[in-house]
Amino acid sequence: MSTIFDQMVILGNGVQMPQFGLGTYKMTEPKQTMQAVEKAVSLGYRAIDTASIYENEQVVGEAIRNTGIAREDLFVTSKVWNDEQGYDETLRAFERSLTRLDMNYLDLYLTHWPVTGSYVDTYRAIERLYDEKLIRATGVSNHHEAHLREIFAIANIRPMVNQIEVHPRLTQEPLRQFCSEHQIAVTSWSPLARGQILEDATLMAIAAQHGKTVAQVIIRWHIQNGLIVIPKSISFDRIKENSEIVDFELTLSDMALINALNQDERTGQNPDSF
Repeated sequence: MSTIFDQMVILGNGVQMPQFGLGTYKMTEPKQTMQAVEKAVSLGYRAIDTASIYENEQVVGEAIRNTGIAREDLFVTSKVWNDEQGYDETLRAFERSLTRLDMNYLDLYLTHWPVTGSYVDTYRAIERLYDEKLIRATGVSNHHEAHLREIFAIANIRPMVNQIEVHPRLTQEPLRQFCSEHQIAVTSWSPLARGQILEDATLMAIAAQHGKTVAQVIIRWHIQNGLIVIPKSISFDRIKENSEIVDFELTLSDMALINALNQDERTGQNPDSF
């Protein structure tokens, strides 16, 4: 039987990225982080998302090594933080991340936020890392269409991934459509809206119809929209539950009802004014 871990998104350069993975935002307690990553990988998770600002790269790297899974069988993402941006600064920041993770390469490296005056040069540095085969794919995070167009004007290689806040109350359909037209895969961060929609009546009704939890319904919505999704949890039961989403499918009616929950409501900051 296929699992969610078998589902891949083909990036613009042909690299296969798991459509489902583990986010590690706010995993700051080392023991909990170690256990969460190890348990996720033991269940079948093969994509782990971290960032310089999360201050857990060292623990994430150690946990990955503890699993005994071959490095080439995992997809590891990290990000350059705002005060590390610029061309030379990004190259140095990447080296620090690689050292903390104790790895020879990353699968994906992202600009975390589009810092005015820096993000274009930051992306140029990410291109260089790609040219030097230190990363397998290029990307950005929290970039709107205007930011992406600025990058297109100078890029030899367009970003392959844009990681943005997406959930049923912030569907971001115009930006997702733009990314699709330009072969940019979209990763959803805060896919469960930080738990703020788990008691929504519409979602609860759909979950009851399918015999699933609201969280499982939301993750399934992301998957059926072709989004890459990285829910974060330190609970083994929740990490397992989040992955059990291939034994049901949302109907077109379900999808329409969930789409209609959109209020352009963010749980995080707006990239235009962060």
